[in-house]
Amino acid sequence: MAEQLPLLFEHKFNLTFANFYPGKNREIIGHLKDCVSGSGEQQIYLWGNLGLGKSHLLQACCQLAQELKKTTFYYSFVADALPSTEILSGLEEYEVVCFDNIDAIAETSDWELAFFNFYNRHRDRGFKLILSSNCPPNWLTIRLPDLKTRLNWGLTLKLQELSDQESIEALAFKAKQMGFEINPTVGRFLLSHYARDLASLWRLLDRLDHATLAAKRKLTLPFLKQFLSQDESD
Repeated sequence: MAEQLPLLFEHKFNLTFANFYPGKNREIIGHLKDCVSGSGEQQIYLWGNLGLGKSHLLQACCQLAQELKKTTFYYSFVADALPSTEILSGLEEYEVVCFDNIDAIAETSDWELAFFNFYNRHRDRGFKLILSSNCPPNWLTIRLPDLKTRLNWGLTLKLQELSDQESIEALAFKAKQMGFEINPTVGRFLLSHYARDLASLWRLLDRLDHATLAAKRKLTLPFLKQFLSQDESD
């Protein structure tokens, strides 16, 4: 089964540390880089609200691991669509393993036990484990006491929310990487009239990028209002 693991690998090469806007989370990024490189913690548990970039950072960890010629694996759990526990078979041989949404396995007895056994085998080899969740480890509804204890080991880090000003700067940062510009007026309008979570804003930026290219226009406030108005009427 171990040789099948790369087929399940959900690596997105466009999600790196270089294109993540850090805001107040520079120290967290440093801990993650140190973990992957081998100079930091053996285990990191990253938590925070939806849309703060947990998945991006775990993908970035895998990207860095590959650059360092380390074997790496990423998987994002979905509570109502858990895979077979067989995906853990042989995974203890991977030097950097990242599991997104670890809270999704809570209260599923076969997964709790399988993950507990994987955890012990992986840790005994001194390899790195990076987990993410929407809550701190002591809030997880894990029923297996020994697993819950182990998830509290290592370093627990909380991703910080961006301020309004940081969100505007993040929009400009992301847009620049995509090849266009967002001025502060446009950024403030988006935060006030469209959405505040970054995941939604990133999806909108991708659509705006295509729209400005098609219209051969810059992203001005009038253009944005026109675009959003047409979007609502479709």
